[in-house]
Amino acid sequence: MVSIVGVVLVASSLAAVHIGARRLRFLQGVPRSGWLSLCGGVSVAYVFVHLLPEITDHQSRVVEAVEPTNIVLEATHERSLFIAALVGFTLFYGLEQIARRSRREPDRRATDGTTIHSGASVFWIHIGSFTAYNALIGYLLLHQEETGLSSLLLYGTAMGLHFVVNDYGLREHHREVYDRVGRWLLAGAILVGTLIGLLVGLPEILISLLLAFLSGGIILNVIKEELPRDRESRFWAFVAGIMGYTGILLLV
Repeated sequence: MVSIVGVVLVASSLAAVHIGARRLRFLQGVPRSGWLSLCGGVSVAYVFVHLLPEITDHQSRVVEAVEPTNIVLEATHERSLFIAALVGFTLFYGLEQIARRSRREPDRRATDGTTIHSGASVFWIHIGSFTAYNALIGYLLLHQEETGLSSLLLYGTAMGLHFVVNDYGLREHHREVYDRVGRWLLAGAILVGTLIGLLVGLPEILISLLLAFLSGGIILNVIKEELPRDRESRFWAFVAGIMGYTGILLLV
């Protein structure tokens, strides 16, 4: 088991990523920094090499724990964790589309002459969703299949680099308001999620669904930053991140 002090230190380090990421000026600009692509590659490698095998293990327990009465229920339970991953992927895809459209809409003038910012409501929807997402990541610091120090550090490293990618994308969407409000909410959500993890234990089946949902969200949030043509992403840096972290995961 990992000590509470170790978990709190990792959670604090993850929170610090959001608070301090804006100072990493070398990540900004087009073509996209190779470091961002490398961070994305690490996150994807962690999902495919570590999280998805965990989900498969959990999935077999879900099937064993439930005795369905018909074929439809059996098929649903056998695929429930992968459906949760699909839901995570789809939800964050939808959020990304909403955020992109809001950036193209001009601000409007209210009848009293004040400016109504078109992206204000979208900001709160976007940040609210990522706040819950970060709280989930904080919670799962204490609730993984493998509970040793190496597992915690691998998870913390992958999520920390993932936060660098997320932070860059959210700042690009929301600019000053993200620096003023958003990053603090996301940093605080990690600590709150960790605190909840220390105080509240959930059933194994629900933990499995949360892990699956997180996996889908991570995949989408990395891919959406790498694929758009205007990003001019660095493919070989992305591949280097995947191969390097895959090697580490297989060796540990």
